[in-house]
Amino acid sequence: MPEPAQSEGPAPFRWREPTSQLRLRWGGYRPRLLGGLLLIVAGGAAIAGGGATTPFAASLLYAGSVAHIAGWSVLPAAGWRRVWALVPSTLSMWLLLVGPAWLWVLVIPYVGWLLVRHRPLAGYPTLTFVLAGAIFAARLLPPSYSSMLLGLGVMAAILVLSALAARAVHVAQARVRRGRKPSLSQDRPL
Repeated sequence: MPEPAQSEGPAPFRWREPTSQLRLRWGGYRPRLLGGLLLIVAGGAAIAGGGATTPFAASLLYAGSVAHIAGWSVLPAAGWRRVWALVPSTLSMWLLLVGPAWLWVLVIPYVGWLLVRHRPLAGYPTLTFVLAGAIFAARLLPPSYSSMLLGLGVMAAILVLSALAARAVHVAQARVRRGRKPSLSQDRPL
C-alpha cells in the first residue's frame, strides 16, 4: 500500500515574499510592512497637500517629509535598499508641488518600492505603466494645482496595480525557476 505522501505527487508550490524571510532586528514583518506603507503614503500626501503658502502648510511639509522618510526606514528590507529608496522618493514628493504635469516623478518612488520589495529585474518593465498613466493623467487634468488630488488618486490606483503586476511576475519567475511551468490547467488533460 503506497504511503499518502507518495501518492499525492509533487509538493504544491508555495511562494513567500523575499522580505518576509529576512531576520528582522526589531518588530514583526506585517506591522513593519503596513506601518511603513502607511507612513510613506501619508507623508507623501502631506507633502503634496502642503502646496499652500501658509505657516501651517510649511509645518505640513516638514511633518510629511519626516513621515515619508520614517516609512521607508521601517519597511522590512535590506538596509541599503531602503536608503537608496528614501532620498529620491522624498525629493520626488517635493517635486509634485509643481502640479499634475509632474506626476511622472512618481516613477521614482515606484522604482524604490520594487527595490525595497526585492523584485527581480523582470518586474521592472511595469514602471512603464506608471509612466504612461502619469503622462495620460497629466494631459487630461487641468495644469493647476487644484486638480492634483484627482491626479494623485488616479496615480495611486495605477501604482497599486503596477505593484501587483510586478509581484505576479516575481511569483511566475520563481515558479519557473522551481521547475514547474505555469499553466492554467495542470490537472486536466487536453
